[in-house]
Amino acid sequence: MQAYASLFTILNKAIEEQQLTLNTSSPKEMYEPMGYMIGLGGKRVRPLLTLVGCDIFGTDPKTAVHAALAVELFHNFSLIHDDILDKAPLRRGNATVHEKWNHNIALLSGDGMLVKAFDVVSQSHPEHIHDLLKLFSKTSIEVCEGQQLDMNFETLTRVSVEQYIHMITYKTAVLLGCSLQMGAICANADKKNQEHLYNFGKHVGIAFQILDDVLDVYAEDEKFGKQVGGDIISNKKTFLLLKTFELANELQAGSLNHVLNSKAISNQDKVKQVTSIYNELGIKELAIKEANQHTDLALQHLDELTAAADKKNDLKSFALNLLKREM
Repeated sequence: MQAYASLFTILNKAIEEQQLTLNTSSPKEMYEPMGYMIGLGGKRVRPLLTLVGCDIFGTDPKTAVHAALAVELFHNFSLIHDDILDKAPLRRGNATVHEKWNHNIALLSGDGMLVKAFDVVSQSHPEHIHDLLKLFSKTSIEVCEGQQLDMNFETLTRVSVEQYIHMITYKTAVLLGCSLQMGAICANADKKNQEHLYNFGKHVGIAFQILDDVLDVYAEDEKFGKQVGGDIISNKKTFLLLKTFELANELQAGSLNHVLNSKAISNQDKVKQVTSIYNELGIKELAIKEANQHTDLALQHLDELTAAADKKNDLKSFALNLLKREM
């Protein structure tokens, strides 16, 4: 987004310098995978939001550059470990760390990135370090808790929609809120403004994940970038599936359980039949409604923020563009 072009320049320069440091550190077997991972790119939304959270209060965004780097390092640590847990061969179109090197190196490099993240945030301005570390530590453990809850769901027969929202809040959304609030801390924003910015990011994150669930079923293959219906094929407990079990009558629930558990149905037919049940119950529309409710909550918090109107509008446009997903 053009409004944040200068912030992207600051961010990318800092990440490139960090990558160079990692690539030239020893032992290289531990540090090169770390440099490789952050060099894969991605949208870098989270560290950008840290700079935005500082800039929105009229403070030089470079003040928050260490906090932004810490967020990016933490996020990539979580991706390395997620890829191990998921046995994923690719990340951003390239080999995952455990595939390019091996399982043990991936574990150690991921651990190293987590430690580096805390080391980098501790290089922030002394007056901000305590509050930054307190928030960063809280968020880090919540993300891990969210990942464990997601893993727990795989073996549970029933999970409620409320439990699912709690899980994605921790696994995905709190890091967006944290990213923005860390920037606000660096800008010396008051607690009320910090809370509004955190909650804005959190609700945007919840909406994003629910819309991602919708896209997995209803997106066009060439625009989605991954297999449509993958969540259905793997019996993943998404908002759509859980809402269906909540609303289904006895016949629909029986059909859904049969399709999910049958070994004789092809993946293509499985996706088709489950989607048909979703359509009967209007699940897509209910999921979009839920996402819109969280988007509205996010915008309410942004409205309450004491900051320049043009900067608030830039953040609003950025968030809405992030949530503008093609079905």
